[in-house]
Amino acid sequence: MRNNYLFTSESVSEGHPDKVSDQISDAIVDLFLSKDAEARVACETMTTTQRVVLAGEIRCKGIYEDGKWADGALAEIEAVVRKTVRDIGYEQEGFHWETLTFENNLHGQSSEIAQGVDATGNKDEGAGDQGIMFGFACDETPDLMPATLDYSHKILERMAADRKSGAAPFLEPDAKSQVTLRFVDGKPAAATAIVVSTQHARGYHEGDKEAELKAYVKGVVADVLPAELLSDETVYHINPTGAFEIGGPDGDAGLTGRKIIVDTYGGAAPHGGGAFSGKDPTKVDRSAAYITRYLAKNIVAAGLAKRCTIQLAYAIGVSEPLSLYVDTHGTAAEGVTDEALEDAIRSIEALGGLTPRGIRTHLGLNKPIYRKSAAYGHFGRIAQGDYFPWEKTNLVDDLKAAMGR
Repeated sequence: MRNNYLFTSESVSEGHPDKVSDQISDAIVDLFLSKDAEARVACETMTTTQRVVLAGEIRCKGIYEDGKWADGALAEIEAVVRKTVRDIGYEQEGFHWETLTFENNLHGQSSEIAQGVDATGNKDEGAGDQGIMFGFACDETPDLMPATLDYSHKILERMAADRKSGAAPFLEPDAKSQVTLRFVDGKPAAATAIVVSTQHARGYHEGDKEAELKAYVKGVVADVLPAELLSDETVYHINPTGAFEIGGPDGDAGLTGRKIIVDTYGGAAPHGGGAFSGKDPTKVDRSAAYITRYLAKNIVAAGLAKRCTIQLAYAIGVSEPLSLYVDTHGTAAEGVTDEALEDAIRSIEALGGLTPRGIRTHLGLNKPIYRKSAAYGHFGRIAQGDYFPWEKTNLVDDLKAAMGR
């Protein structure tokens, strides 16, 4: 591991077109799980000028059974989509929750996929797909997240809150942020560059209005980042291209699953490539990524390491993971080895062998909890009150006991 370096992470707001798509997809997941805890959902969303399109495969009691839609189900799905767009704040000529065109192309799940995933007879529930999933934690922030990503998220969360409260009425929903930190001896020492591009009301790209917007953004940054990281040498790029009045799905089409690094660790850790949003928790792209974060976070919270990356791998239709890998990047506590941590994880019965069913049961994932995860990252966020079950540190004592501590 290098000790002295620059590192950068970015975030995007809930109004970014890809994040609009993610939130719609997860709102559909929540709707289905609220009806049927064993629902199967793979919902993709495309957003563009005045249009939202859904596609994917589903199975859900009370909504879609035996190849048929339940009475009122289609209207309920459309209502959820429009409410999601309204909650984000889109009431623009190019994208308006009430007047946009909605198209639903969801259909029944393939029976060939179902036969591999469903539990039958002596066969346990299998993984919903093959793949590799990574989890990560580090001691850079109280939420045990990479600092560059944590601050990038928090800048945009604060701006969205101010937009919705009326404290910053010149802001529109679409925005992006980026934070570059200098690390010294492996710890954040200075913010060298801050980038914020935000959609704005007409005219806020010149003169006094532009100055007002830039002063506001600098104030948000000063509130979010620790004061010792900011100085006269911090470089700000605020709306560096000039006017940003056309934004959201009207400015650029959005798709579910295109912000996987924003969703996870901002580039500070590997990524298996699978997106989370729009998928029910039998899909290990989602559930195994959550359990690996949970395990890595508990290892760091237990003081067993300062940084930890965990990988799991699965085969579709097979319940047990193919591999478990732990890497503490040379930061493990004295007497702790990565191999011993792997053995400790395997020994904890409450984890259910890290099978899809075991993960869902241990973390309580068959609940409508996902839409809130679809903006500002799936991990961390405890300070904001978004205490996702995979963020709990209730495995610390089990890990210490398994390590003989």
